[in-house]
Amino acid sequence: MEQSTGDRYDFKTVEAKWQQRWADIKPYKVSSEPDRKKYYVLEMFPYPSGRIHMGHVRNYSIGDVIARYKRMRGFNVIHPMGWDAFGLPAENAALKRGIHPAAWTYDNIDYMRNQLKAMGLSYDWDRELATCDPQYYRWEQLIFQKMMEKGLVYRKKTTVNWCDSCKTVLAREQVIDGCCWRCDQQVVPRTMHGWFFKITDYADELLDDLDKLAGWPEKVVTMQRNWIGKSEGLACEFPVEGRDTGITIFTTRPDTIFGVTFMSLAVEHPLIDELIAGTEHEQPVRDFIAAALLEKQRKALDEEPEKHGIFTGAYCINPFNNERVPIFAANFVLMEYGTGAVMAVPAHDQRDYEFARKYELPIKTVIQPAGPETGDRNPDEAFVEPGVLVDSGNFTGMDSASAGKAIIEYADREGFGRSHITYRLRDWGVSRQRYWGAPIPVIHCDRCGIVPVPENELPVVLPGTDSPDGSHAPLHRQEEFIRTTCPTCGGPARRETDTMDTFVESSWYFARYTSPDCRTAPIDKAEARYWLPVDQY
Repeated sequence: MEQSTGDRYDFKTVEAKWQQRWADIKPYKVSSEPDRKKYYVLEMFPYPSGRIHMGHVRNYSIGDVIARYKRMRGFNVIHPMGWDAFGLPAENAALKRGIHPAAWTYDNIDYMRNQLKAMGLSYDWDRELATCDPQYYRWEQLIFQKMMEKGLVYRKKTTVNWCDSCKTVLAREQVIDGCCWRCDQQVVPRTMHGWFFKITDYADELLDDLDKLAGWPEKVVTMQRNWIGKSEGLACEFPVEGRDTGITIFTTRPDTIFGVTFMSLAVEHPLIDELIAGTEHEQPVRDFIAAALLEKQRKALDEEPEKHGIFTGAYCINPFNNERVPIFAANFVLMEYGTGAVMAVPAHDQRDYEFARKYELPIKTVIQPAGPETGDRNPDEAFVEPGVLVDSGNFTGMDSASAGKAIIEYADREGFGRSHITYRLRDWGVSRQRYWGAPIPVIHCDRCGIVPVPENELPVVLPGTDSPDGSHAPLHRQEEFIRTTCPTCGGPARRETDTMDTFVESSWYFARYTSPDCRTAPIDKAEARYWLPVDQY
């Protein structure tokens, strides 16, 4: 039997009625009930830089199914939603349309909220938050200051991607083939001050807690372990010939140290300037560094560059055998890892081997296989396995493991080295030279240095601007914002104009959901104790 037009489901009328009913009675609003077992379902909150798409629908529908299932099983379910509203995605979308990031962001929040409500997802909308709301980021600013008090926040110089045409710092994804995504001009590296969270202080704790992640996929745990990247080995200083300075290296293979034939420095290594100043090598090395840094801008993060280097004209001394070791600037050494200096042992490291062959540098074998070799060894490859030491002074004849320990002990006794642990993990650079972000709550005073904004003056509110152009120039141009008084000495001072990385906001929102209306602290301890941790993400 055919269905008449009048019998068809009038979804516009029916759904609007029930959506209004849900808005009135708030069926998914929850509060802590100590006598009931809780369940916390969390999906990642979206960037309000556009519209809800099917990827959101898929993810949020899965979370909603779990939330509804747990409610039917008798759990007190918290299922919140909010907006990851600061940062590059929202700012860039607004810039393309020529409107202010705040107007663009809040318009999208309204639109996307209505979309989610129309889907009938079972959120507790009374817990809604937006990270661009001063009542959210005031607590983030307080957290920043408390971390400063504990020595977990510091400021240092760092290298950034700079577009001289746009007068702004670019994120890595905004550099396309070495050029600015917006104006297509060449991007150059520039050294600027930045703020960092000292997450390396927690490296061992992070590693230890990986063992407590019951039920996690082994692949994910291994990825996290490798990301932290704990390495044990020898830290050792190679004195620079003719100078009152040295190069500190770290190696996990102290057994190979007698095979060092050259030293490789990252092109950003601060010692290079001192080594080449006033020498015939200065200009060629500077030209090489400039080219290497430009090449670095063009390469993807995981892309291996072709190995290049240049002799600096300087030598250092291997403290174990007093041999002169030429010092090279090399494009494959990363300043972000280790010390930015690598003792090169081409006979026993493939990367060093390729570099030595290219530049006709000595290759000195100091490790031989422990037993009889099976088959012919490839002459185009380094021998990278442990074995027995040869041509290694008093350590000759020892196996790699025993020799490594003995070499570290010897260096410690002689005072030029020590046992050391290092991590691949690096401190988190959290400052951004952009407009659309939470202001960093510090003041710069010529007399007192860096001073935190008094707690009773938080939040430091992001000022409005008539010209959001993608740089942090709007903050620099706003004298009313910049000029302030030092809270310590009362003299003239300047506000920090960097803003926080959006990932700072999204690193604690799950906790704020437990008490989004708390006006005395970032979270209410009693609410957090009841609702946390998140049960399903």
